[in-house]
Amino acid sequence: MQRRIGSLLAVLVLVIGSLGGGLENGANAAENEAPQLDPNHPERYVVKKGDTLWGIAGKFLVDPWRWPEIWQQNPNIDNPHLIFPGDVLVLSTAEDGETPQVKVLRQRKVSKLSPTVRSEPLDKAVPTIPPGAILPFLRRPLIIERNELNDSPYVAAGEEGGIAMGKYSVFFGRGFKQTKVGDLYQIFRPGKLLIHPETNEGLGIYAMHLGIARVLQAGETAKLEVILAFEDINPGDRMVPMPEDISLPYFQPRAPQRKVAGLIVDAPDAVAELSRLSTIIITLGERDEMEPGHVLRIRRREPQRKDPITGELFEPPLQDSGLAMVFRTFEKVSYALVMTSSRVIHINDWVETP
Repeated sequence: MQRRIGSLLAVLVLVIGSLGGGLENGANAAENEAPQLDPNHPERYVVKKGDTLWGIAGKFLVDPWRWPEIWQQNPNIDNPHLIFPGDVLVLSTAEDGETPQVKVLRQRKVSKLSPTVRSEPLDKAVPTIPPGAILPFLRRPLIIERNELNDSPYVAAGEEGGIAMGKYSVFFGRGFKQTKVGDLYQIFRPGKLLIHPETNEGLGIYAMHLGIARVLQAGETAKLEVILAFEDINPGDRMVPMPEDISLPYFQPRAPQRKVAGLIVDAPDAVAELSRLSTIIITLGERDEMEPGHVLRIRRREPQRKDPITGELFEPPLQDSGLAMVFRTFEKVSYALVMTSSRVIHINDWVETP
């Protein structure tokens, strides 16, 4: 079937490669054990607009995050880790007769630049996860150390002498080292301290995003106007330059290279029960070698139960609740997106190497 389709379409084979062999080092998958196919997997699938790599992989595999292990490589194609709407995915079996493989048959037209180079619209590529789920969390600092904002410019006083300012308010800011008319600044205020629920270690402080201001008159003391306000802005609030528009990174899902374990310490959505596509904050960060793309298993700690024979209290084993993928890291914590959930997820649930 694979040869017949290949000859009819005269296609190129594309890999969604695991660059650098990331998953081969994952602590989850048993060595030399092939990824397990979903019992209802398709033999072929046409990529559609709105698809994500995680969702597509879930059509083929029981563990979608292991998808780089089943895609093949073709060095003659630019960006072999990308697929696009219109590409056809065809399932086959490797020479060992056991390992599943997926080839991508490219049917759409691309601009030919030379005999070996082709141009591809990167912004049209299928993303790993839904862009809207995490972009708000990529555009602002979110977690800061205690003194991180101390040297930043700050709101000094309202032009009319007001204390609480909102949209269209004009104010004076001080502490600018270099700025010009038209520059945009995000306005922040240190919020609550994140505490490790077991060790009581301070993990960082929420940076409350209050709004955005535009410079009207530059200088060490500058004049600004609030163009967007989420909360009241007060003298003493800090400002940081507005970053340029941030595009969605291409994440390569993979297990951490070593065994790690942590806890869900908070959730920006501030809901008691979390599920698929919820954003969580975990007690694992850059000091724990966390990287964007790392996949972690979420597990529930059940309450103690009473043994009916001995009368002793015992702790049931941890129960699997879902999977989460890290998408932004800080020194002591990371932001992760819940990718799958088999039950309701709560603050203080465990996360660990799958």
